[in-house]
Amino acid sequence: MFDSPMSSSAYEVLRVAADADDESLRRAYRVRLRETHPDTGGDAAQFVQVQRAWELVGTPEARSAYDRGRGSSSPEWGGASAASPAPRQTDTRPRARSHGQPGGWRRERYLGLIREWVGRGVEIPDPYDPALVRSAPPEIRHILADALAEEETARLVSELGMGYTVWHDVLADRDGIDPEQKIDHLVLGPSGLYALLSEDFGGPVGVRRGEISGPNVIGSPVTELVSRARVIARAAGVRFSGALVVLPDDDVLDAITELGKVRGTPVALVTRSALTTLLRRGITGGREVGGTELFDIRTRLQQRVRHV
Repeated sequence: MFDSPMSSSAYEVLRVAADADDESLRRAYRVRLRETHPDTGGDAAQFVQVQRAWELVGTPEARSAYDRGRGSSSPEWGGASAASPAPRQTDTRPRARSHGQPGGWRRERYLGLIREWVGRGVEIPDPYDPALVRSAPPEIRHILADALAEEETARLVSELGMGYTVWHDVLADRDGIDPEQKIDHLVLGPSGLYALLSEDFGGPVGVRRGEISGPNVIGSPVTELVSRARVIARAAGVRFSGALVVLPDDDVLDAITELGKVRGTPVALVTRSALTTLLRRGITGGREVGGTELFDIRTRLQQRVRHV
């Protein structure tokens, strides 16, 4: 939870300055516990976040280690090594068929924007340096966080097996010109055809009236995902079994939160650790496919899908 470009630091979670003395830190921790405790009307997810923040900085030894590590390198934020991890030599399991480059478009956007933000002519030894990333505006950090989320989802769905086909970064603009109008992943398998949005808002989120809510949530992610799925459905002549918003495990309390149908499409929020389970079993109200129909849907998508 503290490894995301969007994440607050342990000090920010506790709402105390990074150079606060130990007593001020303890007082801040006790205040935040009372504020977030579910028994006093607080948010359970934030309560857990406060406890984990205290684990990181609550003792002199832990705090010293945390402070030393805050500016250390984070290889998982890097370029080629993160986007295309080397396959394990001992893992010979069949993989899902995959098309497109997960997170590629957002990484390009991030690199362009971070260089523009730093200033022309200014050398950036490492555009993924944590100190640089955390000093950038939230909108730039969010783009990198989403790229990382897409790459992690791609890694997970690749392990579904050869019965599945996945398309990444699929253009879903009616006019075919706006790359912002994209679906992060399409996943086709025996449980159906799913549109996936990989997100990372940097902290706990909730649900209000069938939509994701939270301090860093902009727009209507669920509604936008379903609308883009409908664009693909009309273009390819296919039907979606569901739409899934994939979130970090710490951002929601339940592994799977089904929201019912939005414009006729079953929707669920799902944690990364529960994603493959849901894709194998299917969503409530979702339509399973198989045999020649699965082959027909795959062919239609192959003919129509365009990547950003």
